[in-house]
Amino acid sequence: MVRIELQLADKAEWSEIFDRQGFTVFVSHEAPPAAGERVRLDLTVGAGGPRVILRGDVLSRAFADAGRPGFTLKLGRYEREKVNYLAGFVRGGMLDLREMRRLPIRLPVACRSEVGSRAGHTRDINEAGLFVVDEHPFPEETDVQIELGVPGRGEPIALVGRVSHTVLVEDEDVPGMGIRLELSEAARAELKGVVDELERRFSIGDLPEEAIQ
Repeated sequence: MVRIELQLADKAEWSEIFDRQGFTVFVSHEAPPAAGERVRLDLTVGAGGPRVILRGDVLSRAFADAGRPGFTLKLGRYEREKVNYLAGFVRGGMLDLREMRRLPIRLPVACRSEVGSRAGHTRDINEAGLFVVDEHPFPEETDVQIELGVPGRGEPIALVGRVSHTVLVEDEDVPGMGIRLELSEAARAELKGVVDELERRFSIGDLPEEAIQ
């Protein structure tokens, strides 16, 4: 896998290089990788802005309208939440039509239920719920006990919730389960503070690499 760093001058530049219809990004590069090459793109938006890691396959080498050499990168399905969040950031607000952010970060998570246990990571999180990537999700309506790891905290956060929806491998999307959290007002307020701090760190590129994979 080729690793390439891309620094955008400001958030408006994202709209210039991203094609939503094709789910592709044009990356300016003096030595573009060959078509079919797998690429890890370390993207930073603006000076000290959000930093995300995007993965995909090179569709073709090409020139931008300005004649700059580069390549067109077809992003993988795991990058969709990151792209949605970037779109909201670029527009100066949240894109999510449910009027709630879905912070696209990878946090270690352990889930236990009456039907078994799972250990994996989040795809996204907010104060109302989270999505856990797993090829064998619990059935919908399963009650779940959760231990969530957070960068900088010594102990995981204990949460409880219920599986609201599942995505299976055959659905050709990121497999896993959405979990709706069932918390007291105090616990939800505490979690909101944690997510606020994670979002602040995300917005200035301060999260460790394992959290933005």
